[in-house]
Amino acid sequence: MKYTYDFMNDDQKALVDLVHEVLTAKLDPQVAELDQKGEFPWDVYNELGKVGFWAMDVPAEYGGLGLDCLTVCLVREALGYHDAGFACSFSASTFGIKPVLLYGNEEQKQYYGKKLAEGVISAQLLTEPQSGSDVANMLTTAVKDGDSYVINGRKTFVTNGGLAGIYTVAAVTAPADPANGKKRPEISLFIVDRDVPGVSVGKEENKMGIRLSNTTDVVFENVRVPAANLIGEEGHGMEYVGTLLARTRPTGMAPALGLGQKALDLAVEYCRTRETKGAPIGMLQAIQFKLADMQIQLQAARSQLLYNAQMIDAGTYSTPMGSITKAFVSEAVMHVADQALQIYGGYGYSREYPVEKLYRDARIFSIFEGTNEIQRQIVGRDVVGRLKKKA
Repeated sequence: MKYTYDFMNDDQKALVDLVHEVLTAKLDPQVAELDQKGEFPWDVYNELGKVGFWAMDVPAEYGGLGLDCLTVCLVREALGYHDAGFACSFSASTFGIKPVLLYGNEEQKQYYGKKLAEGVISAQLLTEPQSGSDVANMLTTAVKDGDSYVINGRKTFVTNGGLAGIYTVAAVTAPADPANGKKRPEISLFIVDRDVPGVSVGKEENKMGIRLSNTTDVVFENVRVPAANLIGEEGHGMEYVGTLLARTRPTGMAPALGLGQKALDLAVEYCRTRETKGAPIGMLQAIQFKLADMQIQLQAARSQLLYNAQMIDAGTYSTPMGSITKAFVSEAVMHVADQALQIYGGYGYSREYPVEKLYRDARIFSIFEGTNEIQRQIVGRDVVGRLKKKA
């Protein structure tokens, strides 16, 4: 099977082929078992590290490969073809360092970039039990105490929460004060090493899909970190996160494309071998139309994602464009996975066949990193502009 595309350069093709080679040998034979157990395959993670994929999107001057966004998307699509959960966790292994690369000082970039290049996993901690997209309701606090901050709170749905050695934590450094016109709290970002006293990892979520991806709570109880661990300026955390998400939403959806391509490939293979009335079902126009729609959706989604990646490589971080990409790609892939299951019929609903798992894995992409309802709200506001109620 040909995994590369004609527009790729030779280096991109080599990277994508290498991913498929490693995962075909090391991950594919154990995916079904790992999905059932809900386990992250450290052996596969380390194998990809041996061939140079750790910190692939960290600049070379800080120890990484320094791949551009377009190439990262192509690599992550290849990862997602084999398992979306593993692809999400592997891709998110550098997520926690992104605010540092964007807004940290040189010392932070050098220190933590080197850590990731050595295989240490990082995680970004935003969501809390009572607040997801409702950031103003964040309860985790960071209180200045001399030359340190003391952090207290609980984060939930943390990708790689139980695997990471480095956390980037969003915390309130000044509460909202509506009486004085401050409607939202001031939020700041901090680097927290996992082995600091007071940091603990909660239960791992027993998820419907992407079960090879580790998802946990992380709890902070009087966790003291040096003031030097503040990223950028105090009170600018959500501004930083907004830029971060505009930068990462395309790459975050790239594994979904790999999942969608796998679903289409399996559906095509099934249509060629499954027969009804003495002929392959792929000869039926009803099936051909389904496959055509799947191909149309997938190609349009890939075009949108790679266009957004090119914008980022040109230095344009557009929040509305990131939201468009996130919503469109996730829904296109969900449609493709759903139609693949439909083509398989009753067999598609059975766990003995692979498309059932793809359907479960596809469902999360319209939820995490901001639900698609939130993405539409962002796009809608951008389209109509800021409006005010009449007095």
